[in-house]
Amino acid sequence: MFSIFLSSGFFLGWSLGANDASNVFGTAVGSRMIRFRTAAIYCAIFVILGSVISGAGASHTLGKLGAVNAVAGAFLVAFSAALSVYLMTLARFPVSTSQAIVGAIIGWNLFSGSVTDLGALSKIVSTWIFCPLISASFAIILYKTTTIFLSKFKIRMFRLDVLTRYSLLLAGIFGSYALGANNIANVMGVFVPVAPFHSITFLSISLSPAQQLFFLGGVAIAVGVFTYSKRVMMTVGTGIFQLNPVAAAVVVWSHSGVLFIFSSQTLESWLLAFNLPTIPLVPVSSSQAIVGAVIGIGLLKGGKGIRWKTVAGITSSWVTTPIIAMLVCFISLFFLQNVFQQKTFKPIEYSLTQAAMDRLARLELPHEQLKPIMWETYPNSMKFTRAVSDLVTFNKEELQKVRETAELFEVGISADILEIIDASRYSGAQAQALTKLDGRTFQHKWEIRDALAELSVEFKYKADDKKWNTHLNEIFQHLYSQLEK
Repeated sequence: MFSIFLSSGFFLGWSLGANDASNVFGTAVGSRMIRFRTAAIYCAIFVILGSVISGAGASHTLGKLGAVNAVAGAFLVAFSAALSVYLMTLARFPVSTSQAIVGAIIGWNLFSGSVTDLGALSKIVSTWIFCPLISASFAIILYKTTTIFLSKFKIRMFRLDVLTRYSLLLAGIFGSYALGANNIANVMGVFVPVAPFHSITFLSISLSPAQQLFFLGGVAIAVGVFTYSKRVMMTVGTGIFQLNPVAAAVVVWSHSGVLFIFSSQTLESWLLAFNLPTIPLVPVSSSQAIVGAVIGIGLLKGGKGIRWKTVAGITSSWVTTPIIAMLVCFISLFFLQNVFQQKTFKPIEYSLTQAAMDRLARLELPHEQLKPIMWETYPNSMKFTRAVSDLVTFNKEELQKVRETAELFEVGISADILEIIDASRYSGAQAQALTKLDGRTFQHKWEIRDALAELSVEFKYKADDKKWNTHLNEIFQHLYSQLEK
């Protein structure tokens, strides 16, 4: 059954390959410097590698936007996003899979009564604004630097042609890897919490369940590149502004650089090591990056050759895509759940138990005013949030802590449950701590975290260690999914 539901993820991956993935070689193909077949082969190989090796980087922010907790719901979220991208692809507009999946997740949130994390949403949406601007800036700086270099050294035409081709090829390879690392979360991210996979080891290479999903998504992207990306490549390469080969190379390098800085965990770790502000790891729009770079080159040359009508059409599609995806997802969820009797979400209840009230007191959050709704059970986060907001005015961070504290997760730990937990995901000390939970019952997820932190330091969060804390969050999410089964 899971493989059937996963088909929408394949459809979305195919759509990304047909649209977004084409951007990394679109200018090269459009300027006739690289043949389409050559571009497709390299793009397919490196987008798969980027997906598997570095695909986890941008997935966490997307997961915060909405945690789709049922496989049928994940199916429709991916399908709605894929359908939106496909429709825009038919119209030859290079839209963003990131925008489509965000719209679809919001549609699922509305249907399930889940609160959309406005912090995560604002972080993602801000990239829709800054991504093309940054890419255009990169393109302008890089193009001016390149032209100065070429005029100074006076490289012969034939040699320049060879260098440009290699530059386009290397930039496309770099961009393909970065695209896989950054955008695979859009394709398979919604399936990670509900995937029935276990870690596997093949020839000393270990693949987590998420990496297995990302590999499958990468293959779907590769198929999309081969079967349907040529039309959009020609739009990007020639439809906005006629690019010469050097400008085409600059555009791809600029686009690839933008994708890299928003997806590289290595860059983030390096910045943290020097106590520098980090760049958020979010799935950015490949299409916006490439379009921004092309427009940057056009503006540098006076802007007269820019086809503003095409730009207007592309920009309008960036606005309509998430709206279409949201509406399609919401309506489809209604029919799937009420007509076909498929469970599209698992209800998550909220209640201010005594333990929850005690935790709010420890967190020094206003809680006395919440006593009128103590022990009341709310069927979803939206209704709970409204009830809380009617009594106390919290800021965004405080309200999130209140929701996390009140979320119910009633479970009794037994030896039978501990046996089905995938021990390969845990260290020896962590596995030993888990066995000590035998016989205990919990009402909230945070109670499990606190109990394990008391049993082992390897379950404790560390101040100023984002990498460790992210890893620990993944461990806990896996544990919760195992305990729910």
